[in-house]
Amino acid sequence: MSENLIDYSGDINDLEYIFSPETIRKKSLEIYNLSIENKTQFLIHLNKIDEVSKYVIDVTLSNYPKLNIPFHSRWNHFNVGNIDRVAELKLMLEKQTSTQQTKAKLDLVVISVLLDAGAGMRWRYLEQKTGKEYARSEGLAVASFRLFLAGFFSMDKKNPLRVDAERLLSISENEFIEGFQISEKNPLIGIEGRLKLLHNLGHALHNDEDLFGSENQRIGNMLEYFQEKSPSGKISAAFILRTLQQGLGSIWPGRATINQINIGDVWNYSPLGEGLQALIPFHKLSQWLSYSLFEPLTDAGLNITHIDSLTGLAEYRNGGLILDSGLISLKNKEEFDKIHLPSSELIIEWRALTITFLDEIGKKVTELLGKKPSEFPLARVLEGGTWWAGRKMAEQLRKDKSPPLRINSDGTVF
Repeated sequence: MSENLIDYSGDINDLEYIFSPETIRKKSLEIYNLSIENKTQFLIHLNKIDEVSKYVIDVTLSNYPKLNIPFHSRWNHFNVGNIDRVAELKLMLEKQTSTQQTKAKLDLVVISVLLDAGAGMRWRYLEQKTGKEYARSEGLAVASFRLFLAGFFSMDKKNPLRVDAERLLSISENEFIEGFQISEKNPLIGIEGRLKLLHNLGHALHNDEDLFGSENQRIGNMLEYFQEKSPSGKISAAFILRTLQQGLGSIWPGRATINQINIGDVWNYSPLGEGLQALIPFHKLSQWLSYSLFEPLTDAGLNITHIDSLTGLAEYRNGGLILDSGLISLKNKEEFDKIHLPSSELIIEWRALTITFLDEIGKKVTELLGKKPSEFPLARVLEGGTWWAGRKMAEQLRKDKSPPLRINSDGTVF
């Protein structure tokens, strides 16, 4: 996957601007407005919004008849197949202190989210304990869960339930291939990109002592940082996101930077001008990770506030929902047959429209269910919700359950 690294000149205000969820919404809306003006590769069909929202409600009620919906997070994937694997983890942790338990949960969920980019259509993971086989996001969830429990990410075999900087740096390609059961007949997209991500994470843990500790550096040491920064016990969702962007920003493949600081899932879109104005942020994995930290941090006694400040996730299930449902349509149908880079204008437009429409669907679903936004935030609509609706629609339309657009992924974006 070939993309040109672009470095922009700027200051701290530019960095804060490009990392902000507000900017994700603002720039996505700018692309939506271009689409309304017939200046993108997509057509907008607003008459479909009620129909799609009702479809999301049907899927939500099927998944959660009592609407007892958790926040959209990686934790929900660990129990795929109606197997309570999280209970298994808790049993293994029961003799540890509450702090140690939270740190282990942070270790697990971060490593699992970072490995949760599109696996491709052919890869499967066979869970030895259950004899069941899983694919795509759930397969990656179960694989990372089993590897974590087996101590794959720990240097200390007597203390397996952790993710250590030293171990991340030493993971070999052969170990990765064996751990994820990869072969010619069972290929996983982006092996090189995923392995580099793990190595980069090891370096990041070493390089930020404030966040990850000065000794025995591990992801879970973020807990003390969050506790220190929230003496009142309250911590905002946006602060969690910004902390992750600061601590983990260096792990992402170089795409665009501001003053040589890696800005991650941000893409250059020339129809909106030049420089900072042309940058379109999505921060999909960082936000997915933020959502996934809510549960262990809440269990540790922190009160997460302003959850709706984060956006929906610009990935192919949510994006598939708005394209497959006809909320948007491609002007040139031949694009369905092509393979697109994440940096292409078409994919940037698709992801931006996904962000904007997720907000609109979220409002409509909340309204139709007779709920208040405070009790039914976007994080519940996503989980209920839009992600499952996108997957269900893909299953109905394509035998291989693939997304509607074909993406050349390096294993670190979607």
